[in-house]
Amino acid sequence: YGRNLATGQFVKLGEAVGIIAAQSIGEPGTQLTMRTFHIGGTASQTFKQPIIKADNDGTVRFNELRTVQALDGSWIVLNKNGSISVHNAEGRELERHNVVIGSMITVPNGAHVKGPKKDAHGKIVRDKTTNKPEVEGQVLVQWDPYNIPILTDKGGKIEFRDMIAGVTIKRDVDEATGLMGTVIIEHKEDLHPQVVIVDDKKEVLASYSIPAGAHVVVEEGQKVRAGALLAKTPRKVAKTKDITGGLPRVAELFEARRPKDAAEIAKIDGIVEMGGTVRGKRRLILKDPETGAEEEHLIPLTKHIIVFKGDFVKKGQQLTEGPIVPHEILEVCGPQELQEHLVNEVQEVYRLQGVEINDKHIEIIVRQMLRKVKITDPGDTSLLWGDQVDKLGFEEENKKVVEKGGKPAEAVPVLLGITKASLETDSFISAASFQDTTRVLTEAATLGKVDRLRGFKENVIMGHLIPAGTGFAQHREIKLVEKGEPVGAAVIEEAEPQPAIG
Repeated sequence: YGRNLATGQFVKLGEAVGIIAAQSIGEPGTQLTMRTFHIGGTASQTFKQPIIKADNDGTVRFNELRTVQALDGSWIVLNKNGSISVHNAEGRELERHNVVIGSMITVPNGAHVKGPKKDAHGKIVRDKTTNKPEVEGQVLVQWDPYNIPILTDKGGKIEFRDMIAGVTIKRDVDEATGLMGTVIIEHKEDLHPQVVIVDDKKEVLASYSIPAGAHVVVEEGQKVRAGALLAKTPRKVAKTKDITGGLPRVAELFEARRPKDAAEIAKIDGIVEMGGTVRGKRRLILKDPETGAEEEHLIPLTKHIIVFKGDFVKKGQQLTEGPIVPHEILEVCGPQELQEHLVNEVQEVYRLQGVEINDKHIEIIVRQMLRKVKITDPGDTSLLWGDQVDKLGFEEENKKVVEKGGKPAEAVPVLLGITKASLETDSFISAASFQDTTRVLTEAATLGKVDRLRGFKENVIMGHLIPAGTGFAQHREIKLVEKGEPVGAAVIEEAEPQPAIG
């Protein structure tokens, strides 16, 4: 647990950290409005300058970037998950920036770049009136902040597929340029508007699915070079994810509810491939280039896919727009990733209100949500398949069996909402004091349950000392021994034995 934040001392045994956590999360709740408010669309995206400048002198490195050189000598980024970093002469990384798809990198890989002018202490020298750096760092990357581009990584001739006027496309004025352009529209047919690149022999070199709402900027029969822009989706279309704020959002996270219209997440690391349509759903296939493993996702046509063909995605990454189901993160990425996700999401709500809560309070609650495991293989233990048991009890049971030379049980972690976790407790008195009193008590009576009175609530109800602070089990065993009278120095001297004269 670490420090007790009230005293700054290392936490003592028997400290009621759960109650401190509950109060630390509950008290700022008075500052969060009880109503649900939505921050949606572009407002939730704090506008970032569409430019990255070097903060340090050093050598540029491209990390996991697929690039193609444009006519002006700059490098166009074709994938999503890449980054650019600056390293010093010893090779130590000084800074790293994520690079969005369609960005223009102005320096080649391995080039030396200059950062802003710094003084002897390593601080940036700033202009006294404007507070801007006297000498700006070199520009590394620029991008279009309003559009998500779809680029080609092959050169060739353009062909359109499934682009039918009035069904999948319409002619419309592009607001940005004021020119007439082709816009892909929502459609119910089994059609996939695509821009296909072919060579002189009419062989397909590459094909790109164009999502609804995108503006196609090329014409059929046009010749393009690698890195050319084919279509662009306005960023405001892609940013319609609402942030539900306030306490309802915190409750939704702690109750581990499955959100409506949830996002699809990648179950393996791999490269995205687009299949056809199956029963009104699009097939999206992930292929791991190293192992050859494949994972198929069927995505409804109404959902907006946010990855493109050829993108490399990591396990747990979002493939479509929408909120993520916490149970899926647990299943795909494991408990560690889920814990980080829940803590970040809860903190996000409080941060919006300018409330600071230490992570450890939220972590304690998340730990309680993940304390149960579900048995998948009982082994030689007395546990049953499909049972939900406490993680500590499960580990103890396994330890006993392994010591006897038996086969341990196997289990997977389970995520419970806080209401469910409270009712699943070992103590029926505690559960009955919370919810469904009659049901809990009749069930306990039928099964002949025994309550060991280990928690707070059951001890309060029975009128016992609570097992915290001075009532903690380890402190209860301490016995006070009365000291005798202090012995004077003179008495000690008298009592010293005289050396024997032999």
